[in-house]
Amino acid sequence: MADDRGGGVSRLMGGKFYRWVVAIAIVLALGAVFYFRANPGRKKAGAIPESKEPAKTLATVQPREGTLPRLVDLGADRCIPCKMMAPILEELRREYAGVFEVEIIDVWKNPEEVNRFGLKGIPTQIFLDAAGQELYRHMGFLSKKDILAKWKELGIALEKGS
Repeated sequence: MADDRGGGVSRLMGGKFYRWVVAIAIVLALGAVFYFRANPGRKKAGAIPESKEPAKTLATVQPREGTLPRLVDLGADRCIPCKMMAPILEELRREYAGVFEVEIIDVWKNPEEVNRFGLKGIPTQIFLDAAGQELYRHMGFLSKKDILAKWKELGIALEKGS
């Protein structure tokens, strides 16, 4: 009579092979846990760095020389929506010079700004009046059209600068 123990594959999936796969998976999972516990300061994409300074309110944002409203964009150079906004902000800075200021702050390079502006995520755009008071805040990508529409809604006359 022929030996009827089944094929080679089913034997592999039973016994030792299955045990080795489970053992390797457990070792990899434990290694990942130890790695991430040993490196808690690793920057994650989109993560906002912690700052040791106490949080400040936006009422403490100082007005700049002159009397122009200001758009403050808080982001990071490795954040994809922030990268998408960079050319828009530079274009607005050029086209509307003398109408409103555009300030771009990288919060990974300047972590103290996180608490200064009370950030919850990036990118964040803060619309400030000439006195430095917050008029509006938006978190996420904001198109040029939406930025200009918001300035108009806030009562800022938008005639392109020279």
